[in-house]
Amino acid sequence: MQLNIRQNKISTDTGTVKKVKQFIWVYFYLLIFEGALRKWVLPGLATPLLLVREPIVLWLIITAWRNKLVPFSPFLFISVSVGTIGIFTAILFGHGNAWVALYGARIWLMHYPLIFVIGSVFTRDDILKMARVVMFISIPMAILIAAQFYSPQTAWINRGVGGDESGGGFSGALGFFRPPATFSFTNGTSSFFGFLAPFVFWFWIYPKTINRVVLIGATIALMISIPLSISRTLLFEVVVTFAFTVLALSSKPQFIGKIVGSVAVVLISLVILNNFDFFQTATEAFTARFEGANEVEGGLNGVVGNRYFGHMIEAFTGAGALPFWGYGFGSGTQVGFKILGVTKALFDIEDEFTRIMGELGFGLGLIAIFTRLGLCVQYFFQGFSRLKTGDLLPWLLLSFALLVVPQGQWAQPTALGFGVLIAGLTMASLNTKKQVEQTS
Repeated sequence: MQLNIRQNKISTDTGTVKKVKQFIWVYFYLLIFEGALRKWVLPGLATPLLLVREPIVLWLIITAWRNKLVPFSPFLFISVSVGTIGIFTAILFGHGNAWVALYGARIWLMHYPLIFVIGSVFTRDDILKMARVVMFISIPMAILIAAQFYSPQTAWINRGVGGDESGGGFSGALGFFRPPATFSFTNGTSSFFGFLAPFVFWFWIYPKTINRVVLIGATIALMISIPLSISRTLLFEVVVTFAFTVLALSSKPQFIGKIVGSVAVVLISLVILNNFDFFQTATEAFTARFEGANEVEGGLNGVVGNRYFGHMIEAFTGAGALPFWGYGFGSGTQVGFKILGVTKALFDIEDEFTRIMGELGFGLGLIAIFTRLGLCVQYFFQGFSRLKTGDLLPWLLLSFALLVVPQGQWAQPTALGFGVLIAGLTMASLNTKKQVEQTS
């Protein structure tokens, strides 16, 4: 099941491929600014704008299929099969609502296949172009979350979806709220900066491939985003990416100096930032939430063990209490709740594996879960093998993909978007050859 899409000699110079790339960029920008449209620009259209990316995804899938841009993949076949079968089981054995079933199935019939579209048409240049854009956007994004962090929830900048004047922040610590940035919900902040982290580390390894001012600005933005977001998830994502980077560079003696230099830059920057009141206050709020949450969840072992691996196990052990075909596609989403008139979930929707099992039942749910896990396992081994050739980009992208593809809460549109995007970019990096990078 090798991802040798490039071996099918897809021409990246055709007008169709160029247009597909353009629509992938539209998908990217809508992912970043969809929340801004729903909160500030067109709050009256907040509900329909929830699906603003769906027509783009549908067009991309149909166009790619018609023009044979995506070759056969077992994972893609299984995804489409799960989506198709799941619609019928939801209607026949589950909640019985076709619209809710279609909404839930779109993840498997549209968004998961989009991973393969991105992987087949994007080149290394396309990946790094998007990386530079993300680096640039991160600077004003950090300024925005700082303004949201220190502003009351009643401020215009903190308005929620649909112009909700009660605020779009989520409870944090010491009276401060987690800022949502340009996204509909606060998970967008941790997703965006987690998505940024691999690119920051990449460009520090190859600094001549980006403007130095942007590199420094994006690095500072990433560092201050951790306390300002009051998100343990973001901290965990950045730590994992840093660990992947150190592991990659440690095998290359010529990069030892870069490791030492990078650590020194981080430490010096932290010392400088800690002299500013805004950073100290944010750090205090983050520390308070970190310590408080750890007490409840049993420290780091509880956080990692229970929230990640523990929930994986619970999804399988608790599946016996569910209907064989589950409650149906979409029954574990907020949109499904509203259409079905449900006020309380019939199963745990906060954990992704449990949500999938709840919607699809044990049999079909197990296939769906291993479809996402299998893709990541393949990524891991291929990315690791690339390290031997000195190609670090797939490995660094993998550091974020492994966190948001297997267990990312894809029922939430923003989390779904970042999961699909990083998976597609990782696949594209594996399907294109390493370029000669300037390392000094």
